[in-house]
Amino acid sequence: QVQLVESGGGSVQAGGSLGLSCAASGYTGSNVCMGWFRQAPGKERERVAVINMYGATNYADSVKGRFAVSKDNAKNTLYLQMNSLEPEDTAVYYCAATLLYAGSCLNRGREDFGYWGQGTQVTVSS
Repeated sequence: QVQLVESGGGSVQAGGSLGLSCAASGYTGSNVCMGWFRQAPGKERERVAVINMYGATNYADSVKGRFAVSKDNAKNTLYLQMNSLEPEDTAVYYCAATLLYAGSCLNRGREDFGYWGQGTQVTVSS
């Protein structure tokens, strides 16, 4: 069973930076697609950034040029570096993974990711 544990959330002023980490366990090798989703109060959970088993990435338009997703296969850890944060980035951020769509996940929605972390709060104040 894949388990995901996020860390690194917190509060920051607009224009600041934060980094998130997601430690994964319960699978072997690098045949996994992982990503970050977020959910703001009253809104649906949306995809933020995804990285597939080949290292290719896909970002939501709202975070392009500001956020960077990366994965350390040796440590089974996913990262999200968030720069130039805006109040609109305030949300609970979730780490997610799929083994089934490890190579074809870049444009898939949250329903295709079968494993989820517990979430970590990111708050950006103006």
